[in-house]
Amino acid sequence: MASGKEYLDYILDGLEGLEGISSREMMGEYIIYYKGKVAGGIYDDRFLIKAVNAALEYLETVIYEIPYRGGKKMLLVDNVDDSEYLKGLFIRIYPELPDPKPKKKKTE
Repeated sequence: MASGKEYLDYILDGLEGLEGISSREMMGEYIIYYKGKVAGGIYDDRFLIKAVNAALEYLETVIYEIPYRGGKKMLLVDNVDDSEYLKGLFIRIYPELPDPKPKKKKTE
């Protein structure tokens, strides 16, 4: 089941004012980046983030969910109505997010 753009917009509105937030549509779902690193995404209208230690410590309720078949477990963010909470979450998890993989050079 694909996610609705309305839910993505709602999450992005909650993160408004936090510099470096961007998103990208991928196969009907949405990846959310923070300062160039993948932080999480919208999967089946659920806001999931990378399962890093800082998130485990910060989240009020820890619930693991699979974003899609064959995907790694991520953490469900269920307190999406509190903008300051969401921004605090992103600020705390950023240092633990993996760096982006270098893009492969095209061979001629």
